[in-house]
Amino acid sequence: MAYIDRNGVNIYYDIQGPEDALPILLSHGHAAATQMWAGQVEAIKQKFRIITWDLRGHGRSDCPEDPTLYTVEHTVDDIAAILDDCHIDKAVIGGHSLGGVMSFQFQLKYPQRVLAMSILNSGPGFRRDTARDKWNQGCERTASSLERKGLSALSKSEEVHAEWHSDVWGLIHSARGIMTHEDSRMIDNLGNIDVPVLVLVGALDEEFLGAGNYMERKIPNVQKVIIEDAGHAANLDQPTVFNKLLIDFLEQL
Repeated sequence: MAYIDRNGVNIYYDIQGPEDALPILLSHGHAAATQMWAGQVEAIKQKFRIITWDLRGHGRSDCPEDPTLYTVEHTVDDIAAILDDCHIDKAVIGGHSLGGVMSFQFQLKYPQRVLAMSILNSGPGFRRDTARDKWNQGCERTASSLERKGLSALSKSEEVHAEWHSDVWGLIHSARGIMTHEDSRMIDNLGNIDVPVLVLVGALDEEFLGAGNYMERKIPNVQKVIIEDAGHAANLDQPTVFNKLLIDFLEQL
């Protein structure tokens, strides 16, 4: 367990596994935290170097009061700073939900640092302004609900636990900053991703099935798998299946 200081904002991360092994960094979704990857850490750390971390405003990372510190730019630079702190030039970059989006954003800014990608129940953004506006309105509803109800407003799902977080304002600012979409750069870039990509989607997570199909069509070197009897947090619903798929993908690299 370690912290890095990002201009006064402490970011928590954990790294396990052999120092000379293939590195993989996993980012969690909104209102989740490092703990959601515990089963993957245990399954992977014997053979691979696995990094998990708490996004700013989440878990054991700081929750700065300034809402302008919660941006995509800050988040992808947090990932780069963690890799630097671990003396890792290139890694497999992956994530769940919002963490998957940040993986695509990281690839946009730092393509030279990406060995491969693993995307779980996530999507590449929106090309149409109307779809993007609808998503951003949902982000505002999430933030407003957290403002009114506090941490009790969090969804009742396996990857989200109120006790993992110390300050609801970190989640509020994240919903309004990191989680919103500004343009179509991610979705427009899918055809330019020149590394292997694993896309995993829970069969019961209907919202992201279409996104998975779209990524399968647009990313040149992609493997998409639908995980049966799994919802949005497929790694928690079907950990054995998920771990095998991820390990098989990493071994191919």
